Amino acid sequence: MDSIPFRDGNIHAILDSRYLNSPLDVNHTLQTHSSLIRRLSQERELEGHLGCVNAVAWNSKGTMLISGSDDTRINIWSYSGRKLLHSIDTGHTANIFCTKFIPETSDELVASGAGDAEVRLFNLSRLSGSGSSDNSIIAPSALYQCHARRVKKLAVENGNPNVVWSASEDGTLRQHDFREGTSCPPAGSSHQECRNILLDLRSGSKRSLGDPPKQVLSLKSCDISSTRPHLLLVGGSDAFARLYDRRMLPPLSSCRKRMSPPPCVNYFCPMHLSDRGHPSLHLTHVTFSPDGHEVLLSYSGEHAYLMNVNHAGMNEMQYTSGDVSKMMTYSPIVNGIELQSCVSNVFPNGFPIKKNIAAKLDKCRKLIKYAKKSLDNGIPYYGIEACNEVLNGYSHIIGSALKHECLCTRAALLIKRDWKNDAHMAIRDCYAARKIDNSSYKALFYMSEALSQLGRHEDALDFAVASHSLAPLKSEVAERVENVKKDIALAEAEKNSKANDGASRSDIRGGRILSLSDILYRPEANGDVPQDGSRSDRDDSDYDEELELDFETSISGDEAQDLDSNILHGSLNVRIHRRGDSRDNAGASGPSDSPSSSSQSSRTCYLPEPAVDMKQRFIGHCNIGTDIKQANFLGQRGEYVASGSDDGRWFIWEKRTGRLIKILNGDGSVVNCIQCHPFDFVVATSGIDSTIKIWTPSAPVPSSVADGSAGPETCDVLAAIESNQQKLSRSRNSILPFELLEPFRMHDFPEGSLRLRPFECAQS
Repeated sequence: MDSIPFRDGNIHAILDSRYLNSPLDVNHTLQTHSSLIRRLSQERELEGHLGCVNAVAWNSKGTMLISGSDDTRINIWSYSGRKLLHSIDTGHTANIFCTKFIPETSDELVASGAGDAEVRLFNLSRLSGSGSSDNSIIAPSALYQCHARRVKKLAVENGNPNVVWSASEDGTLRQHDFREGTSCPPAGSSHQECRNILLDLRSGSKRSLGDPPKQVLSLKSCDISSTRPHLLLVGGSDAFARLYDRRMLPPLSSCRKRMSPPPCVNYFCPMHLSDRGHPSLHLTHVTFSPDGHEVLLSYSGEHAYLMNVNHAGMNEMQYTSGDVSKMMTYSPIVNGIELQSCVSNVFPNGFPIKKNIAAKLDKCRKLIKYAKKSLDNGIPYYGIEACNEVLNGYSHIIGSALKHECLCTRAALLIKRDWKNDAHMAIRDCYAARKIDNSSYKALFYMSEALSQLGRHEDALDFAVASHSLAPLKSEVAERVENVKKDIALAEAEKNSKANDGASRSDIRGGRILSLSDILYRPEANGDVPQDGSRSDRDDSDYDEELELDFETSISGDEAQDLDSNILHGSLNVRIHRRGDSRDNAGASGPSDSPSSSSQSSRTCYLPEPAVDMKQRFIGHCNIGTDIKQANFLGQRGEYVASGSDDGRWFIWEKRTGRLIKILNGDGSVVNCIQCHPFDFVVATSGIDSTIKIWTPSAPVPSSVADGSAGPETCDVLAAIESNQQKLSRSRNSILPFELLEPFRMHDFPEGSLRLRPFECAQS
C-alpha cells in the first residue's frame, strides 16, 4: 500500500501557501493530511460505560463528545481533558442506538433514541452538579413514544434548536418539534392521534429497482445535509438509499392510515446490487459528505460505496432497471452507439502529447506493466491498486489505447482475485473497454470469464464466441468457448438432478411432518432455477414466495430487548414465514396498516424510477454482524473515508481512488462507530467493547498499518483483508450464520443475555 505516493502534497508546501490562501482553506487541507493519517494511533481509552457503545457524536464546537450504550446511559466527555463529565441514567428500557447534541442550545439539550422505541430529550442544565457523580435519573424534558419499533438513528439540522428527526424500524421517519409539545402521544390521547410522520415508508421497501415498493422499509439510518438542510437521506432494509427534498413532502401525517411512499429526488444504489432482491442485503448507514455533494452508503454483507448527489460526475451514471441485463448481454452496439475502433494515444481532446506530461504517461505504462506482472505472479491485489492509480489519477491525460489496456488488465485481475462483487466490477471494466475498441478480443474474453463466475453461462458463451471470431488463432479463446459449453451441460444436468430429487422428496413427505431442513432446503419445483443452473444470487427467483429466516443477537451492541412477550430470553426462537407475508410488521401501526385500494391499483401501472450508480467502492472490511455499522467521511473536506469492521479493526481509504491506506485495531470484537472531530484530526471509535477509543496522529513512525497491538503486521494485511472477503462471500449463502457469534465469546455473557429472534435482526 505504500508503493504509490499520495497526492495531497508536501505538508511544508501547504504551510507556505498560507500567505496566498485563506487560513481556513489551509486548516481544511491539513486536518486529514496523508502524513497525519499514517501516524494515527490510539491515544486514550475512555472508560465509563458498562455495555457496548452504539453511538458517539461530537458537539458543533468539538469541545465535548456524547455517547450512548447498551447500559441505557448517556455519557458526556470532555475533549480537552479526555474525561467523563456526566453520566445520565436515561430511563430507557433497552439499548441506546443513537444520541445527539441539539444545535444552538449551548450544548445543554441532548436527545437519545433506543430499542424501546422511545426518543428522549434531556436538559443538562438540570443536573444537580458537575462531574461523573451525576448518576441519578433525571426526568426527560420531552418524551416521544409514538414509534412502534426500535429507533435506530437521530438527525438534527444545523441552526435549528427546536426539532429532532428519528428513523425507526417501524418504517416511519418522524419529526419532533419541541415547541409543539413535550410528549407524544399527548397526554390523554391515543397512539393513533400522533401527527408527526414526515416519511411513511411502511409500504416502501423494494425488492429491485424495477419492482414497486411493497414491504415495510425498516429504517436503519438517516442524515440531513449540512449545506442544503432541505435534503434528507434515508436508508434501511433494502438496497436503495433515498434522497428527499423536505420542501416537496406532503404535510405531517398520523398512523391512522398507511400512506403511499412519497416520491424521492434520487435513488442511490450500485447497479450490480439493484436487481438481486436478496433478503439479507440492506443499508446500515448513510451520510452526506461535508460539502453535501456526495453520499456514502454502507451495506450489510457488502462494501461501502460513494455516489454523487447530482449524478453529474465523470465516473458514475444514472441507470434504469433494464441497464443491468443490457450490460451483460452481448451486442455489437452499446447504449445505441456503435462501438468504435481504438484511436491513437493522444489527449482526449485530440491534441498530441506534450513533453511536460511525458513523465506521467511513462509512469502509467510502468504501472500497467507492473499490474500485468502481478497477474502472472498470482498476486492480483497490488496489480489492481496500480490500475486504480492509472484510471483514477491520470484518466484525463492517458489516451484511449492505454485506457483500454488498463481496463482489460484490471478486469483480468479482478476475475482472478474473485472477491465479492469483483466479477461485477470486471464486467463494468469490460463494458467500458468495449466502448473504446471493437477490434480487440480481450474485453469480450474477460467479460465471458466474469459472466461464468456469476453463473450466467448462456451469456458467457455469446461473448466467448464473439471473442473467438476476433481472435480465431488464440488457443485460450478457443478453450474458453469449450469450457463454457461444458459449464452449460453441467448446469443442465444439475438442474435435471434437482428436479428429479424434488419429485422423490415430495413422494416421501406425504404422511409426515416437514422438518426445518425440509423447509429450508426444499427444491424449487416451480421453475425458479435460472437456466444457467446457478442459484447463488437468486437473480430470477420470486421472493414473494420465498421462505426466509432472520435472527438477531443482543450481544452485538446493536439489538434491544424485545417488546414481544412470546420471546424467551436465552433461547433460540425461529419463525419461518413467506417473504410476501407482512404480518411481522402488521401490528406495528395498528389495524389501519393495510394499504389503501388506491395504493394497490397504482402499483399496476408502476413506472420504475432511475437510480444513481456508484462512483467509488471501498473494500477490505467486513460488515455482516451488526446493523449499526458506520462508514463516514474524515475531515472538513472529506478526502478520506473510514469504516468499522467485524474483525475488530477499522479501515481508512482515500476517497478519490478507493485506495486502502490505513488499518487499525479498534475493538476486541467489532468496530461500529467512527466519528471525526469537527476541526482537529482526532477520531473517536466504539463498538462491542464498553470503552471509546480516541485516535490521534501520535505514532513515532508513519505506516499504512498500525503494528503490534494496534493493528496487523504489514505482512498480514492481505491475509486480514482476504479473511474479511471470505466472510462476506459466505454470508450470502448462509441460512443460519452462527459463525457471526464466534467473536463474542459466549461464556463472557450471563445466562439469558443472548437472544435470537426473527425478522427484526440485521438480516445478515
